[in-house]
This record gives sequence, C-alpha cells and structure tokens, in this order.
Amino acid sequence: MPDRRPALALCLVLIACSSPTMTFTPDNPFATPSPLPYQAPAFDQIHNEDFQPAIDEGMRVQLAEVAAIAADTAAPTFDNTIVALERSGQLLTRANIVFQALTQANTNDTLQALQTELAPRLAAHADAIHLNAPLFARIKALHDRRTALGLDPVRQFLVERYYKDFVRAGALLSDADKTKLRALNEEESKLSTEFQIRLLAATKAGGLVIGDQVDLAGMSDGEISAAADAAKARGLDGKWVLPLQNTTQQPPQASLRSRVVRERLYRASTTRAEHGDGNDTRALVQRLAPLRAERAKLLGFASIAAWVLDDQMARTPDRALQLLTDMVPAINAKVATEAAAMQALVDREQGNFTLEPWDWQYYAEQVRKARFAFDESLLKPYFELDRVLQDGVFFSAHELFGLTFRERKDLPVYHPDVRVFEVFDADGSSMALWYCDYFKRDNKIGGAWSGSFVDYAGLLATRPVIYNVANFSKPAAGQSALLSYDDVTTMFHEFGHALHAMLAHVEYPRLTGTNVATDFVELPSQFNQHWALYPSVLAHYARHYRTGQPMPESLVEKLKAARTFNMGYATSEVVQAMLLDMAWHTLPPGAPPADVATFEAGALARFHVATPLVPPRYRTPYFAHIWSGGYTANYYAYMWSEVLEADAWAWFTEHGGLTRANGQRFRDLILSRGGTADADVLYRTFRGRDPQVGPMLEARGLTSTR
Repeated sequence: MPDRRPALALCLVLIACSSPTMTFTPDNPFATPSPLPYQAPAFDQIHNEDFQPAIDEGMRVQLAEVAAIAADTAAPTFDNTIVALERSGQLLTRANIVFQALTQANTNDTLQALQTELAPRLAAHADAIHLNAPLFARIKALHDRRTALGLDPVRQFLVERYYKDFVRAGALLSDADKTKLRALNEEESKLSTEFQIRLLAATKAGGLVIGDQVDLAGMSDGEISAAADAAKARGLDGKWVLPLQNTTQQPPQASLRSRVVRERLYRASTTRAEHGDGNDTRALVQRLAPLRAERAKLLGFASIAAWVLDDQMARTPDRALQLLTDMVPAINAKVATEAAAMQALVDREQGNFTLEPWDWQYYAEQVRKARFAFDESLLKPYFELDRVLQDGVFFSAHELFGLTFRERKDLPVYHPDVRVFEVFDADGSSMALWYCDYFKRDNKIGGAWSGSFVDYAGLLATRPVIYNVANFSKPAAGQSALLSYDDVTTMFHEFGHALHAMLAHVEYPRLTGTNVATDFVELPSQFNQHWALYPSVLAHYARHYRTGQPMPESLVEKLKAARTFNMGYATSEVVQAMLLDMAWHTLPPGAPPADVATFEAGALARFHVATPLVPPRYRTPYFAHIWSGGYTANYYAYMWSEVLEADAWAWFTEHGGLTRANGQRFRDLILSRGGTADADVLYRTFRGRDPQVGPMLEARGLTSTR
C-alpha cells in the first residue's frame, strides 16, 4: 500500500440477493477444492448465498478437528499436534479467503450485511482455538522440549511460532480474563467491520460533484471524460464527479486551476467521515482506541502498540518512535524550504494570497516545471497501463527471476476489469496464477493491496493464486489507461508483494509467503519499486502509447532529477500518519475517550510535526489502515521497511544491479523463505550485516539537512 474471460461470471457474484440463509450441501462451490488450475476460485459458480453456509460449516469442521487434536490420548508430537493443526480448517480457509477479498474489492449490500454478521463470529472462532486449554497444553509441552525433539530449524521455529501465537492470543490467561478477552475481541471485530463499511460509503458520498466543466480547467481531456463517466455511473448525467481516493491528497489538486475547486476537493477529502451522519466514523474510533488498550492490559502490555511491536522487528514502540522522530527536524526544514519556494511563486504571480494546504500540490507542480523544466503530465503518455505491466513489471521479474507470464482469458473472474495471468518459472514449468484488478469502483475500498486466494504450502500440495488490487482512474470508453508515475510505482510495489507470495517455497501454511512481521513484509514490495526507474526496465516500458516512441532521454533525466523534489512534503505527510497511529495506540488502559480532532492536533503538536500546510496522509476518521486494515500500531512499518529496502538496494547496486544472479540470491534468501525464521535473521543472511539508515535518508533527500 504505498500509502489488488467471461464477463457474465461477475453477475453471479454482484447480484444482491435477499434469499434466506442456505444450508451447506455437497454442491456448494467451496465444499471441495476448486477444479480450476491451482484451485483458483470458480467465480462463475460462486453466489452471495454460498458464503455463509460454507463459512459456518468450515468453522464447525475446524472446531471438530481441533477438538480431536486436543483430546488425543497419545503424547503430543510434532505430527499429531502441529502438523494436524496446519492441516485443519481448509474448508473455512477456502470460503473465507474469497469472502474477505470480495468485501474489500467488489462488495455489495448483501456481502456487507453478511460481513457484519460474520465478523464477531469469526473472531469468536479464533478465540475458541487459541483459548482451548487442552490444545495449548499440547503445544506448550512441545515447546518446553523443543530442543530435544530433533527437529530441523524450520520445524523448531514453527513450534516456537505456534506457542507465541497462542500466548499472544491469551492462552495463559485465567478463565475469567479469557471471558473478558473474548468479549473485547468480538466487539473490536464488529467496530472494525463497521468502520470499513462506513468509510466506503463516506468516500463514495464525498466525491466532488462538478456542475460546470469550466471548473475542471487544468485537467486533461481524458481526465474530464473519466469524470463525466464517473458522474454517469451515479446517475448524474451532464455533470462530472471527482471520486475520492483513500488519502488526504487528491490527484486532481495538482492540475485544477481554480482555487475554489481545489479547496472544495480538499475539504471533501478531509471531512469525508465526520458529518455527523450514518457514515461518521469518529464514535467508532473513540471506542476502538480504549478497547484495544483494555485488551493490551489483559495480555500484560502497557499499550496495544507494545503488544503489537513485541512481535515485530522493531520490538518496542520506543524504537519505532525513535526512527520517526529522529527524522522530524530534517523533514520540517525541508518542508519550510519547499513552502517558501511555492509562496515566492505565488507572490511573483501577484496571487495576493497565503499558501493553503489545497494549494500545495498545484504550486508544487508549478515549481517543479520551473525548476526542472518538467511537467509531470508529460509522463503519462509514456505510461500506458498494459505496457507498464507487460514490458515493465513482468519484464523486470523475468530479468531477475526468469519468470514469464501468459494471460488466461478462460478463467472466471469476479469483475470484468479483472485479468488473470499464469506464471511460469525459469525452467518453463507453471508455478502460479496472478490476478490484477486495477481500476477504482465505488464498491471497492480505497488504496492498493495484495492478497492470496491460495497460498503455497508443500504440506497441502497447494500452489499460489495471488491478486493485486489498486484504485487507478478508469479511462473513458475507447481511451487508453494512462498512469501517473505514482501509479507506476504502485504497480511495481504491489507486484513485489505478489512475488513474495508466488516465490515462496515453504512446507507449512503458517510460515509461507507473506506471513512475516509487518515491518518486514513491506521490504519486497518497496524494494521492487526501484525497478520502475532502473534504466533498462524504464527504457523497455516507457513508450508513447500512440507512437511507440521511447521516452526522450531529456524527459528521463528530468524525471530522475526531480525524484527528491517535494520529498519534505511527502515524508512529512506519511510520518505524521505514522506518529498519529502510534499516539492512538500508545494510549494507556483507562484513558478517557478523546475528542478525535483535539487528540489528533495534540498528538501532532507533541511530536513537533504539526504544520498547517501539510496535513497527515490519513486523518483519523479515514485512517483505514489502522482501524480496519490490520495495521494497528503498525503503519510505521512502511518507514522501517524502507530502511531495509534502501539498504538492500545499495547491496544490489554494489553487486551489478539487475542480474539473474542477484535476483536468485534475493529469491533464495528472502522471497522463498516466507516466515521460516526471524526477520532480522533473514535480512542479515542476505545482507551480511544489520541494515543501515543512511541509504533511506539519502534516497529521500534528507541527508543534507541533518
């Protein structure tokens, strides 16, 4: 997240139905593994009403499997306890993994209602396993004598991982505290689900409606046509809609000439979920933060951040905060310099106004043009989506790992925009399927992400079925999808996650693919972004969408020269969000509910990052990463991983860059290993030492002001 065929197949998933709850039958599409290649979901057979009976039956079956493991009278062994647990829950996994994917990428009223119903029940199901005392006794018995079991390092690590998972989930608590924990987990699951649903609705409702095309002056013809199509999709013929993306900053602000429209768009973005209506998320936040603090206290931690980071590379909130706050003086100095340059331009143009937050993107682009003779809009004709994908993203994966890709139009998908590719290894053997779903829809949550329909697991003989989702602007009918450079890096970023999952070669499901610490999982994705600007890769895909001519070298040089331009702003907005996350999640148990706006302003001031010109990348009411996206107290992980990836990139540049040998080393020591060892051990094995922060600071242009 830098900041996831037959078209008729979609209808079977999209139609919102009100049929009664169905019973589970053998012809449910999730009853057995899909017959499609690599057990890919049979979307042409999946209906809304199939999910609940399959998930219900999946929970019932897994609990029966777990009960049998816990009641086994034989002494606990690796096979009869750990391997048995690894094999359990396959029906539930098949159904729930597709359900969760659709509720994020292609939801509807029926799926949202079911999501609200199932979320607390799935949380209770997880508790029923983790808080099963006889089961934990078996795991603990194995853990206590793990060094005497004669296990290889991966199996021993898996035993340790299981023990830690159960302890972190409350297995050592008293029965009374387990009851309290179950209640807190159930409530949190309800609130997080409600946050996601409200925010999706708020983001759709917050899209800026334009009644006069004059107000869109500065936008390209293609962008204006796309805005007209967005309006038509909402039944607003004759108008234009600028849909909101998930971040505070909105792409049109860089080109809209009207200050009035820029301000309207800015305010629509920053207030989207705080209108006091049914889409307002603030009350949910005011309960989620103290609830999580209560849960941390039960589990023996000073805050939920302390609990989260105890299982991450950072280990403690203080270490994460130190990384972030050490950067603040350099960030603020850079922001002040950038703001002064823009205000000077406003003054030269006799604008007679003081720069405001909604002006920053527009005037940053004007300063960029003046300083580098570089207009970012000139890049888009060279970044046509399919060419970026085929000749950029796929090409770099081929050069590094020998992978090749073939589109499969015979496999069903959940929306006509989705495409499927079969992935072949260097020896020509088929190894995975990869789905991409790139265009924004009103029923898709914001941002970009990667996920899996099926994970690689030697134990289960399964192979990867991976997907990437994004929210790029969909072009008007008949027009090419032209991307910004940020969109291009998003494609490379998310495909880095996909590579991590596709190239896993791990026996056990718990340790495979991206099942690693959050502040390590962003290493492969952020590292993969570098190939977007690597000379031989850029030259291969950056060609004019009409003429096929390569991007002029003069434009390439301007793009490279401008890489650290506006980096003070870019770093400030993201570090503010990271610190805001930490502020909410280092609240001690028993802290009184805080007014959201007051708390947010106070936290940013306390960390000395508050600036009226640079709002956080996400304000609290629409910070989906931390309230519903699994990044609770973990948003710092992007910066922590950036230290790793910049240091890893330095290794690549020291050893010849884009070569098969370097790619193989990265594949063997990082990508293929999944979570089979501690992340810091994996990194040291690859790099030969601990990571250093210098390359990241240099890449962000922050070294000169430190």
